[in-house]
Amino acid sequence: MRSSNPVFSRRGFSRDNGYAQFNAQPQAGGPAVGTQANPYGQAPAGNPYAQNPYAQQDVQYGAPQAPATTGRMTMDDVIMRTATTLGVLIVTAALAWALLPVDDANIAKSYGIAIGAGLVAMVLGFVQAFKRSASPALIIGYAALEGVFLGVVSSVVDNRIASGAAMQAVLGTMAVFAAVLIAYKAGWIRVNRRFYGFVMAAAMAFILLMAVNLLFAVFGGGDGLGFRSGGLGVVFGVVGILLGACFLALDFKQVEDGIAYGAPKEEAWLAAFGLTMTLVWIYMEFLRIIAILQGND
Repeated sequence: MRSSNPVFSRRGFSRDNGYAQFNAQPQAGGPAVGTQANPYGQAPAGNPYAQNPYAQQDVQYGAPQAPATTGRMTMDDVIMRTATTLGVLIVTAALAWALLPVDDANIAKSYGIAIGAGLVAMVLGFVQAFKRSASPALIIGYAALEGVFLGVVSSVVDNRIASGAAMQAVLGTMAVFAAVLIAYKAGWIRVNRRFYGFVMAAAMAFILLMAVNLLFAVFGGGDGLGFRSGGLGVVFGVVGILLGACFLALDFKQVEDGIAYGAPKEEAWLAAFGLTMTLVWIYMEFLRIIAILQGND
């Protein structure tokens, strides 16, 4: 099963990724190593889901211990890569906030730079999403440019619409991350095929509605269909945050499975990439809700 992000579909840890054929030696009592049954070429001992870790939809998932093999991804790798990616994003966001003023004389220029950075970040994200292997340069470049976009947008909302909105959105994002992590580790969230299918269907419907609303806003003027402003905007913002929380659970499951099945160490960059995009998604939804509730939108 391929785990995804609300914005991009990633290839890391999928059952049909580029690592499906390395070290293809059969093991006694288990599936052939490196086959579709085990995309990473190594089945942890005693793992009841070695042939299909997603087959038991109604059974609590527990990740087996990662094999003690060099060159394999560890939790420390994921934490370090994620910290690096988020650190770059935060630094560039702070620089954009400080160096790109949003007063009446400069807001058009700052907005132009932010939109340009956001579009390039999207392109880099798509390129990485469709690559078979992680590219740290692409991922860090995405984080840097996304930070510029977030810095300007956050400055506009904080200085011109709702004072303190950026910090509130950061705290809200951190709270959602912590809550989902606790719920996932406690077993309150069971990530299986049913959960995956529901989240993906809901995300596609959400993105489609937002795209239609944007088209109506561009060609019809105003707020389009009103899905991103007023009362409906708050409702759809809450839905967006809930979807982001679901994708966090998928990201956690992706990391857990990658470690359990001996994913290459480089895959930690893909985990960091996915977590960063999901957190950006949640932050933007929080920022929009706060702007609607405290501003004049």
